Amino acid sequence: MKRAPIRTKPKIFYGYWIMAATFLCIFTQQGCGYYAFSLFIKPVEVELGWGRSEIMAALTIFFLTAAITSPLVGKMVDRHGARNVISIGALVAGVGFAFLSQMRDLWSFYVGYVIVAVGLSATGIVPTSVVVSNWFKRKRGLAIGIMSTGVGAGGLAFAPLIGGYLIPNFGWKASYLALALLTWVLIIPLALLVIKAKPMDLGLYPDGAETHEIVNVTEAPSPTSGGLTLRMAFATTTFWLITVTFLLSAFSQVGIVQNQVPHLQDIGFPAAAAASALGGIGLGSAIGKFGFGWLCDQIPAKYACAIGLLCQVAGIIIFINIGPASPLAIVWLYVIIMGLGVGSWLPTMSMLASTNFGLDSYGAIFGVVNFFECVGSATGPLVAAYMYDTMNTYYWAFILFIALYVIALPAVLVLRPPKTNSK
Repeated sequence: MKRAPIRTKPKIFYGYWIMAATFLCIFTQQGCGYYAFSLFIKPVEVELGWGRSEIMAALTIFFLTAAITSPLVGKMVDRHGARNVISIGALVAGVGFAFLSQMRDLWSFYVGYVIVAVGLSATGIVPTSVVVSNWFKRKRGLAIGIMSTGVGAGGLAFAPLIGGYLIPNFGWKASYLALALLTWVLIIPLALLVIKAKPMDLGLYPDGAETHEIVNVTEAPSPTSGGLTLRMAFATTTFWLITVTFLLSAFSQVGIVQNQVPHLQDIGFPAAAAASALGGIGLGSAIGKFGFGWLCDQIPAKYACAIGLLCQVAGIIIFINIGPASPLAIVWLYVIIMGLGVGSWLPTMSMLASTNFGLDSYGAIFGVVNFFECVGSATGPLVAAYMYDTMNTYYWAFILFIALYVIALPAVLVLRPPKTNSK
């Protein structure tokens, strides 16, 4: 008589493989998309003769497209899971980069970034944060933080690779084609072979817990005992304060980061140093995301978010005072402080959404919050570039960024958990 097989707990919790896979997805998505863009500004400007605001408009189109698609991606992930969404998104993004390698006029430049944005929004923070949030509960902030270090790590790795090696040696066209190949090779296999939407898909529980342990987790006090629907979230002040916070802070954060390379070059710093500074922002962001993810498990996410915003304000104040005669050390002081502050946005945004509204409709709710974050990201760099074209200086754009942080800070600090609970 055969005995029933005894199921043993895996030595390595599969959630850690999920964390590693989503880290690499974010690493590639951000490195090829967000961090790569500013490195193409000067080469495209010189070869094709376009104005800086005309080029920066492509980034605005990129983020606006991502804003529009993010809520749709969130709903698709909630309904169909993340694996297929991420793999199809990577395929589409690669097609967009390949298209950009062949473009010669503005309309094709803009169309290329529409295609890239649609693809990368389906591989980025919306689907990956949904997956990680499903796999972790007790240490969700730390897990989101580790995953989101891929944002900064992507900048750290891709900025020197693209700006310091690919573009100088092979040109911007071949560099765009390289981004297509990297997107296909690094993301699609991970999505198809590793990503599982929920622990129950493998007969597991969040955090690697046993059955009786998960009860204690789910019975922990929560402001949204069953989770709010998207419509219910819309009816809360909490939701709109979160969106205002990330709309304004993204406007300023992305505005400064995407214009820092041309600004440093304008005031006399070499291209390699400017690209290294952008990579340094990526390093600081990676460290910051890990740290702020951990911090969100120790203190309310709104306070962690406020600390991150204060770091960004301090960074911009330093950056404004950098001049042609400034030592490189001052640039790196800005890079460290700003990078750490930049690292706060994804872990705090994710935790503010999950802790205030629950996981039942997390993909849809987080997708809409990300819509507003993307709108800010889209408009900040363009406004700064336009102000530069009209005033021949970034100074007043940087002052505008500081003013918007002054509004975002109290908005997040007055947050209270919504009173409406699902029944």
